[in-house]
This record gives sequence, structure tokens and C-alpha cells, in this order.
Amino acid sequence: MLVLLPPSEGKAAAGTGAPLKLRSLSLPELNPAREQVLDALVELSGGDPDRAGEVLGLSPGLRGELARNTALRTAGALPAGELYTGVLYDALELSTLGPDAQARAVRSLLVFSGLWGAVRITDRIPPYRCSGGVKLPPLGPLGTFWRAQTAAVLPEVAGRGLVLDLRSTAYAGLWRPAGAVAGRTATVRVLHEREVGGVLKRTVVSHFNKATKGRIVRALLEAGAEPESPAELAVALRDLKYTVDSVPPAAGKPWALDVVVTEL
Repeated sequence: MLVLLPPSEGKAAAGTGAPLKLRSLSLPELNPAREQVLDALVELSGGDPDRAGEVLGLSPGLRGELARNTALRTAGALPAGELYTGVLYDALELSTLGPDAQARAVRSLLVFSGLWGAVRITDRIPPYRCSGGVKLPPLGPLGTFWRAQTAAVLPEVAGRGLVLDLRSTAYAGLWRPAGAVAGRTATVRVLHEREVGGVLKRTVVSHFNKATKGRIVRALLEAGAEPESPAELAVALRDLKYTVDSVPPAAGKPWALDVVVTEL
């Protein structure tokens, strides 16, 4: 099972270890592209702050993030699993997993990033600011840029097993499973079921969507679940007491699973 995660805007303030070593990152085939994005981001962030802030979507109060970007090659790095601190990662609580679940997390989790493309949770990277939706000069939209790089690399990483895609829209464009891989891919939508005027209604969850996805991943890791297909994933989630609705898609298309929760 390969689990695709988004990064988070929330990040640890600083790393305390050695600086970035690109050659040590997983998926080394992406390193030439990582160099390009890194160079472009450092150059942009070290130039006109108003232009850089506009390109990166930073409010005036966040312009201090530009200094962080300019120091990317020398700043202390830390494992990606410790760097990201947003809602999904708070719910996942990687640091509190037992040894077996930790090993499964290292093996199965892949975090997508506008700067790095995709990294494992043990890859050491410095704090940065660059979302997947940025149009980074001179490379253009990072979704388009990374899609061209990941198309040749990620299918091999996915292998022949299940791909559980929990990425948000901005990061889903960095790699789009296609062909046979798409048929083994499942996305998850979280729905909140509650009674309104005596009628059960389901609504799409926004903020708490991330927390539920983090809890789902944690539950699968702790249970040692190894589903090999979207249909088996639905069964595994039901075994973990989740309510799951699924409809098999057309051939070559990802499965869409609805996970229904009654509490947020």
C-alpha cells in the first residue's frame, strides 16, 4: 500500500540537524527537478519582497518566510514526518506509533510538496514556504512542472498494490495515477451525517476532513492492514468501524470512497 499525503502549511519552526543533502532524499530520480525548483525559489525569495510575496501568496505579515526560503541550502533539516505539523499530521501522531506501525509508515507514506515533489517521512528537509499551486518563475505552474517529472517515477514506486490518495486539490495535480495504477487508486471523501428536522443528512466535511484522514491512516498503520485493492481497503476500513460507501468506477479510473462520520 502506498499512501499519498499532502504537506501542511504548519511546519516546525526550524531544524536542528545538518543542512539539506539532496542526494540523501528518496526518489533520487527527482533530484535534478528538485534542484531547479530550489534554485528558482531561493532566487525569487532573495529578490523583490513584494513580487516574491505575491507569487508565493504571502500576506505582508508572512514576509518573514522569504528569509527562511533564502536559507534553504544552509538551514538545519529534520525528517519530513516531524516537519509537518498541520491538522492531518496532528491526528496521525507519527511519533507515538509503535515500532511496527512506524516501520509501516516509513514504507508506505509519501508526502507531496511544491518544492520537493514527493518525499518519504524520514527524508530530512528544512522548513520552507512554497505551495503546490504556485506559478514559480521561470518554471511556471508547479503542478504542471512536477507532473512531467513524476509520471516516469511514481508508477514504479506504486508497484502493483493499492494507492490511497489523500492529497488535497493543490497537490493531486503533482502526480495523477493513470492506466492500471489509477484502477488500483482510491480517494477518500469525508461526510458528516447528522439528523436535521428528523431527517438524516450528509454534508462534506471541510476542516475536519484532514483530521479524519489522519486518523484513518493511523488506524490502518496500527492494525497492520495491507489492503491490495480499493475494494479491500473498503473492507479494512469497515473492520476498523468506519462507515464506508463505495461504487466501482469505470475501468482505468480511481475509486472514490465516502467515509461517513457522526462526530467531528
